[in-house]
Amino acid sequence: MSVLKEIQKQLRSQRHIALITSDINRQYATGFKSSAGVAVITHDEGFLIIDARYHEKASEQVEGFHVILMQDLNKQLERIFEEYDANLVSIENKTMTVSELRSYTERFGNVEFDSSDWLSDVIGKLRIIKTEEEISKIQSAQKIAEAAFSKLISKLKAGMTEKQVATALDFYMMDSGADDLSFDTIAASGKNSACPHAVPTSKPLEDGDFLTLDFGAVVDGYHSDMTRTVCIGKPTDEMRDVYNAVWGANTDALKAVRAGITCKLLDSVARSTLEAWSLDKYFTHSLGHGVGLEIHEAPAVSAKSDTTLHEGMIITIEPGVYIPHRFGVRIEDMCVVTKDGCRNLTNTPKSLIYI
Repeated sequence: MSVLKEIQKQLRSQRHIALITSDINRQYATGFKSSAGVAVITHDEGFLIIDARYHEKASEQVEGFHVILMQDLNKQLERIFEEYDANLVSIENKTMTVSELRSYTERFGNVEFDSSDWLSDVIGKLRIIKTEEEISKIQSAQKIAEAAFSKLISKLKAGMTEKQVATALDFYMMDSGADDLSFDTIAASGKNSACPHAVPTSKPLEDGDFLTLDFGAVVDGYHSDMTRTVCIGKPTDEMRDVYNAVWGANTDALKAVRAGITCKLLDSVARSTLEAWSLDKYFTHSLGHGVGLEIHEAPAVSAKSDTTLHEGMIITIEPGVYIPHRFGVRIEDMCVVTKDGCRNLTNTPKSLIYI
């Protein structure tokens, strides 16, 4: 069933309307990416009001919605509200600003605007379970990221700066067919790799450095996310042990993924493995997160999350160890939750690469 039909099914009455204004949720509902516009969903119709920059393409591509050229948005909304005798309009309370809600409330005084969690929750529950089409797009983005990583590895050498590495990886992703980058690529070496979200600097790669690379590509609005840590030159025994511990935590957590497990329990699996290596105190972030139209979305795979995993969710598994002022290691895979396990979308090997 389409997103439109699902939202319509959950409207409380024929006079209840859903107003979608956020770019991401509008794309999710209509299948069309744009930086402006609103989607209006009534009990039996869908309307996409969009400006002249997108109107022609939207008219060709969007199915299930009446595509309307935006001219005077307030008047166009007013006509829809009057036609459907709307008495309740639900908005996305997790994305609409207070000033935006105030403007709507003042403009449409005869309509009650519902700023409860209702619409955000309805869309959120739909988005958290990926369709096969969504999984295919994320898989395509992941294949692009992996192809770029493979190209980068053949070019890496001591003396390159972190900025040069990140720039090269970005180029390879775009050159391999990415529509965009999932986020600002992380390339962190040596002491900088001890910072989970380090920003690439002018520091050159040196023998004995770990180099952590966290990156992803976007295809048709859907993101991928992966991390690999490689070594410049030969690692010490301690570095190799830390790497193997993180690899073990990643492997054990992937084995534990299945529909029915809670995010809290899954997070504890990786921490238990690192605890066996006396390294759990250096694992300073959650195990993972959902991925889709946004790089970070539900569910949060953390020690505080009671969310239960369900078939069709896509999550990352990214344990890490960060020893302050020395080095860090992170290994991240992205997987689809299945009834009895998971399907790993990340196919790049995890054995330690020496440059």
